Amino acid sequence: MLRQALHGALRAWCRRLGLFVSRHPVFFLTVPAVLTLALGSSVLRGFRGAPGAAAAAAAEELEALVAPSHSLAKIERRLAGSLFPLERSKAQLYSALHPPGRFGRALLLARKPGANVLLQAERLLRIHRAVMEMQVPHRGYNYTFSHLCVLREQEQQQQRRRGPEAEAAEACALEDVVAVLEELRLQQQAALASNKSAARGLPLSYPNTRLKDGRSTFIGHQLGGVLEVPNSKDQRVKSARAIQITYYLQTYHSAAQDLIGEKWENEFCKLMHRLQPHYEDLQLYSLASFSLWRDFHKTSILARSKILVSLMLILMAAILSSSMKDCLRSKPFLGLLGVLTICISSVTAAGIFFITDGKYNSTLLGIPFFAMGHGTKGVFELLSGWRRTRENLPFKDRVADAYSDVMVSYTMTSCLYFIAFGMGASPFTNIEAVKVFCQNMCISILLNYFYIFSFFGSCLVFAGQLEQNRYHSIFCCKIPSAEYLERKPVWFQTMMSDGHQHSSHHETDPYQNHFIQHFLREHYNEWITNIYVKPFVVILYLIYASFSFMGCLQIRDGANIINLLSSNSPSVSYALVQQKYFSNYSPVIGFYIYEPLEYWNGTVQDDLKKLSEGFNTMSWLQQYYQYLRAGNITATNKSDFLGILQNSFLRKPEFQHFKNDIIFSKAGNVNSIIASRMYLVARTSEKTQRDVIELLEKLRPLSLKQSIKFIVFNPTFVFMDQYSLSVTMPVLISSFGILLVLLLTFFLVIHPLGNFWLILTVTSIELGVLGLMTLWNVDMDCISTLCLIYTLNFSIDHCAPLLYTFVLATEHTRTQCIKSSLQEHGTAILQNITSFLIGLVPLLFVPSNLTFTLFKCLLLTGSCTLLHCFVILPVFLTFFPPSKKHHKKKKRAKRKEREEIECIEIQENPDHVTAV
Repeated sequence: MLRQALHGALRAWCRRLGLFVSRHPVFFLTVPAVLTLALGSSVLRGFRGAPGAAAAAAAEELEALVAPSHSLAKIERRLAGSLFPLERSKAQLYSALHPPGRFGRALLLARKPGANVLLQAERLLRIHRAVMEMQVPHRGYNYTFSHLCVLREQEQQQQRRRGPEAEAAEACALEDVVAVLEELRLQQQAALASNKSAARGLPLSYPNTRLKDGRSTFIGHQLGGVLEVPNSKDQRVKSARAIQITYYLQTYHSAAQDLIGEKWENEFCKLMHRLQPHYEDLQLYSLASFSLWRDFHKTSILARSKILVSLMLILMAAILSSSMKDCLRSKPFLGLLGVLTICISSVTAAGIFFITDGKYNSTLLGIPFFAMGHGTKGVFELLSGWRRTRENLPFKDRVADAYSDVMVSYTMTSCLYFIAFGMGASPFTNIEAVKVFCQNMCISILLNYFYIFSFFGSCLVFAGQLEQNRYHSIFCCKIPSAEYLERKPVWFQTMMSDGHQHSSHHETDPYQNHFIQHFLREHYNEWITNIYVKPFVVILYLIYASFSFMGCLQIRDGANIINLLSSNSPSVSYALVQQKYFSNYSPVIGFYIYEPLEYWNGTVQDDLKKLSEGFNTMSWLQQYYQYLRAGNITATNKSDFLGILQNSFLRKPEFQHFKNDIIFSKAGNVNSIIASRMYLVARTSEKTQRDVIELLEKLRPLSLKQSIKFIVFNPTFVFMDQYSLSVTMPVLISSFGILLVLLLTFFLVIHPLGNFWLILTVTSIELGVLGLMTLWNVDMDCISTLCLIYTLNFSIDHCAPLLYTFVLATEHTRTQCIKSSLQEHGTAILQNITSFLIGLVPLLFVPSNLTFTLFKCLLLTGSCTLLHCFVILPVFLTFFPPSKKHHKKKKRAKRKEREEIECIEIQENPDHVTAV
């Protein structure tokens, strides 16, 4: 009783809303239009300002957007930075442990398979000299890399004395690979002079090599596609396919210096492009600090024209699906105005976003498609509700009846949208891109709902008034009488014919002649409920469930940033080549010991060896132990250990760079080491990222178990740390929120079985999309996460009206109930899903990994929902509850009671039969 009263109250409220809109259509038409005009101007300003906002701190903004907001890696970074401030001018490995700042990276690849790029040392050094001599004009002064690079602390101080402009964009020393190339060039020249092979006995081993100054350096990240000499004890290099050189700039967080650094990076990328035609045997790739952010925003630029094409396709689909042969009852303009209603509501939502200082990014590209999929469902349902009303009623009453029939379910689904994306916008969401998207989606849903019942409702009022006055649905002229049409040509009769002028008022509803309605009623409903079709549908669902389950077991996280970039961008090309040829070793991992330790103790030494076992280690401690063994020196106590370390080892030229790896403390006359660091590099496979994540998950627990207190850090850990949990959390929270609402309203809806079936259907669709997108090589990143949240609501949007109509139907059998449900809601569902899928087609032509992910996920969402609404549910609902037998018993009881009453009346009035 409570359920019926609540449902009746909601229908009455929606009916009053429809009457109010029908009595004031001009007001509800102009207010949304004025609101859009007022807020739409900020959209253009926001789009123009988006690229410029990304130029200053590209790496930081991209990290803040797509990396987990709260992670242990960020705490570790702050701790490592406080212990060991950034000193890139001393050694290359320092740069690998801190945010890179401004940099330019060149990757040189030998074109021919099996070629040795090291035999072209002279040409490689020529490219290097071109980079060094490249000039960057700024305020009348031409800067070269030599001006921007500080090799020693004294030169750095001299630059600062010369003023702020000369101080700009200072940089560290180049990587040791340049020194290796110099040695190779000298060897090749000597080999050519003596007619010997230059490919034999290269003066370097892999991955660790020793330079002329005696320093040991790691070149595993500088040489790619390496082949080693067979049976070589020191792993001597035979050939290498690729080499990469990195040029680090230092800007000291000054706007003027950052501007010079940005100009240098732009010139660097242009230089690599200009040099490419002069080196046919080499393929040149370049990467700068702004490249990732630029290529991330490039997707939105490439997709602008495709979104307009998508809008045109949706408009055409809406117009065609809303048309009929009946020129009076056809509603093509309502289909057009319905899509435009969603467009102007999305523009208004974007205006609110930019007015509140929102920054546009490419992940927001999915909002128009998400909003269109939900908004057009309300449009087509209102149109179907209008067609179900009686034609002999005044148009205002017909609008009120349509609102009473449709707006209850549309209000409920809009609330579920708001709950799901509101959960995604909550503080529990750890990825800023997902949070910003969900916040904007909540605004879009609210405005969609307001524009549907106001702007589109007023359009429905005017269309109903034209229909009541018998105006043509396209030309808006009076429809001629039947006698007038008989005297005109056939083409004129076809265009101007009502189609039901000669039919009586007692025939079927003229709206039943809509081509989709006719197809469902006369053909599809009979076919899908055929007893011979049902076994094949069951087999189809088992196949669907099997593939979905198989895909759910293979879910992969998408922490790889290239999944969000333009697919033909330089960053992606560079990343693919680097992953192919430089995936032998993980990034440099900083191993920070942040407490005083007895390094001279044998037990401590054994513990450190166990921790670094299996890694390529570059540490002062390892070199110091070798130094002691080579000199046959014993240092088993603190004074001897620290005395030899400070007075002998660290004063050697080849070991001076280790001074920055040790923090000494002096209390009185006693020295001690309070913190130190070393570098670890792990051997990895081509799936470097997965290996690094597993490595991180193994190293962190050791820091809690071991007696040695340490942390491990690399800048890439910020993107990888807890990424899987961060991207799945919004989906889990949104799913929990929706299921909780459905369970709480279990006894408030008209029939509890409607909610039960809805929960099962939504779960089936969600798991199906999740499993199939995994089999389609879609990883769990922020885009696929947002699509999964949308799948929850999209499936509810389309399945809920169908299920509730079925459970409330009072026909004799379940088959008749599902037929009536499909006949009532099938047209709107098919119209919306078809328009939604057609609108996705232009995304295929946007060369971006982000749009490919969006297309795949939304295509699976629409297809799985269509499959459940028109194939799976119509068959499975004929097998399972709710039963319709009690409806039969009620009808039989009523029929029997009516017969008894008739018999009593006949007995009381025996003349009745005679009179008849």
